Amino acid sequence: MSVTAPATPSTAVAPAAPVRGLDQLATFRAVLWRDMFVTSRELGAFFAQVFLQPLFMLLIFGKVLTSLGYASNDFANVLLPGVIALNAFLIGLENTALPMVMDFSFTREIEDRLLSPMAIPLVAFEKIVFGAIRGVIAGVVLIPIGMLMLGVTWPLSTLLPVLGVLTAGAMVGAAMGLTFGTLVPPHRIQIMFTVTMTPLMFTGATQFPLRALDQLPWFQVICAINPLTYVSEATRSLVAPPGVQSVPLWLDLIVLAGVFVLFSAVGIRGFMRRAMD
Repeated sequence: MSVTAPATPSTAVAPAAPVRGLDQLATFRAVLWRDMFVTSRELGAFFAQVFLQPLFMLLIFGKVLTSLGYASNDFANVLLPGVIALNAFLIGLENTALPMVMDFSFTREIEDRLLSPMAIPLVAFEKIVFGAIRGVIAGVVLIPIGMLMLGVTWPLSTLLPVLGVLTAGAMVGAAMGLTFGTLVPPHRIQIMFTVTMTPLMFTGATQFPLRALDQLPWFQVICAINPLTYVSEATRSLVAPPGVQSVPLWLDLIVLAGVFVLFSAVGIRGFMRRAMD
């Protein structure tokens, strides 16, 4: 008589249930809140990064050159919105690119994020949002200081539209930072910043309107390629006097939306490739 062996429990592990969208959003908010909390404990270093470069630009170009007669008094109305846009854009870019390099190559802190119940593209997007928030803060805190330094006043009704433009510019800068931080090898990131930051700053229409370059068409084309140009022009179109001709706001926003989608897609793809290594 044959004896049937007792059934043994299967050792196969059931696949994990997919994380629901609401749970992923809750994790997203928790991770973003943690990053903001860490920033609140490093306010000294953050504000040093935010204020040093733009304050010197406003001082030299807006006060010293004006006082010496090399720039007109109206130049402040052109300069201030450009420098504020520059600050929001670059802080968003830097505060996304550099942490990406450190997380993937030195601290490996990104591994904790990848183990969280959140899709990998959402982890990458959180980095964009966090860098953009820091960029918006950098732009907003410079507004009252720049106004006091240069004696410029803006209508109160323009503050919310300016905040919206700075948010769009900081998001574009952060998306570019994600792309640079994931595609550029860690040992070349300093070279990348050296090669790209200066051209970005001086071809971004921060110190002049793009439409004022009609006599220099070759340089106008170069500036038109720079995404920062459309952040500067959008900000300037909201607050500059009527005599200052700027690129229409609707066109600026369309260009910024296209650039954001492009760099976000490339950056998230690069982030996923690095996460799988």
